[in-house]
Amino acid sequence: MRPRITHSKAAVTTRATAALAAGCTGLLLVLTGCGSPSAADAPPSAASGSGAKNGDTPPEARTLAGTARVPVPRGAGSRVPYDFNGDGHRDLVIDDLVKAPEDSHGDDAGIGIVYGSDDRPLDPAARQLLSARANAAKSGDTLPAAFDAESACDLDRDGFTDLIVSTDPPYNGIGAPPVPLQILFGSPQGLTGKAVTVRIPQQARFGNEWPEQPVCGDFDGDGRADLAVTASAGQVTFLHGPFTRTGVPRSAELLPDGGPYLYAPEPRADTDGDGYDDLVAAARPHAPGRPGKGTLLLGSAKGPARPGGTYAFAAEKLPRAPLSATGTTRTALLDHGDYDADKKPDTVVRTYRGERRDLIALYAAGNTDRPVLTFSTALFLP
Repeated sequence: MRPRITHSKAAVTTRATAALAAGCTGLLLVLTGCGSPSAADAPPSAASGSGAKNGDTPPEARTLAGTARVPVPRGAGSRVPYDFNGDGHRDLVIDDLVKAPEDSHGDDAGIGIVYGSDDRPLDPAARQLLSARANAAKSGDTLPAAFDAESACDLDRDGFTDLIVSTDPPYNGIGAPPVPLQILFGSPQGLTGKAVTVRIPQQARFGNEWPEQPVCGDFDGDGRADLAVTASAGQVTFLHGPFTRTGVPRSAELLPDGGPYLYAPEPRADTDGDGYDDLVAAARPHAPGRPGKGTLLLGSAKGPARPGGTYAFAAEKLPRAPLSATGTTRTALLDHGDYDADKKPDTVVRTYRGERRDLIALYAAGNTDRPVLTFSTALFLP
C-alpha cells in the first residue's frame, strides 16, 4: 500500500500538546507495559557524519522534552517502502504535531519522522523534525510558511525513499500559480538538507488551479516511480519517473478524466494485478479508513488513463490509542504498513483531543487488542 500521508488543503488538522497515557504520567515516551527499556533513555550522541544528499549535514542530536534523541541509523539503500534512510526498516511520517501550551495559536511545528530500527518496529528516539525554515526551498526570496507531507516514494531510484511535500508559495492571482510541491530526497542519514521544487513542464499544465494532490505509483509499469498531480478541469498531470535531483521528471503529459482529489487505491495500488499501479479520482476529500467513492483510473503503458469504473473506499474499524484524556477524543488512521518485517501490514493510529493531547499507537498485524508501541508527538517539541 502507498498511503496518502495528508491532505494539506482539505484535512482538518489534529495538533495537540504533551500528554501521555495509561499509568505512565510524566513520561513523553510510552512503550507497551510502561516499564520496558527504551532507546529514548540512551544518552544523547552526535549525529552521523557529513555527506547528506540534499546538501546539508544532519542536525546534531539533542534532548527533546527530557527524552534523548539518538542518531538516525545509517542505511545503504533498500526497496522497502517509506524507508528514507535505506536501512531496510519502514519509517513513519507524521503531520500536524502537537503544540506547546504557550504556542497554541502559532504555526505548525513541521513534519515528524520516526525511523524504524533493528530492535523494534519504530524507535521514537531516532527521529527528525522537518520544517519550512530548515528544509523548504524558497520561492524567489520567500520561504513558505506551510510544509505538509503528501506522499513518498523513491523518485530518483537510488534506494532511498523521497518525501513529497506541499507548500504555499506567494501568488499574485495572475496566470497559472507556481507549483507548490517540493521533493525532499532520502539519504543514508534520512531526510536532510533542502528540498527542491517539482518541475512541471508547461505542456503538462492546464488552467489556473494549483497543481496538488500528488500520488506516487508506477502507473506506466516500467519499474520507476511516477507522480500523478491534479490539473484544472478534472485533468491529471502525469509525471514520468525517474526524477532528477533538481525535481525534473523524465517526461510529462496531461491525461483526461481526473478529479480535484487524487488517491492511491487501498490496500493495493495495482487493483487488478496487471503490473500497472492504478489511481482514484474523487470529487470530495477522503480520509484513510473511512468510506468514500471515486472513479478508478487504471494504469497502462500511457499512465493512469484507462477508465476503471466506480471505486469504493471501504470503511474500517480502527483501534484507539490508549490516550488518557477527559472529553471527546478522535482517532485517525496514519498508516497500514509492514513495520516488523513479517510481510503483514501493521496498523498505526493517532488518537487526539483537540490540539493539546495526542498518542500514536502501533498495532501488529492481526492484533488490535494491545499496541506494540505508543508515543506522543510531544517528542518533537523543542
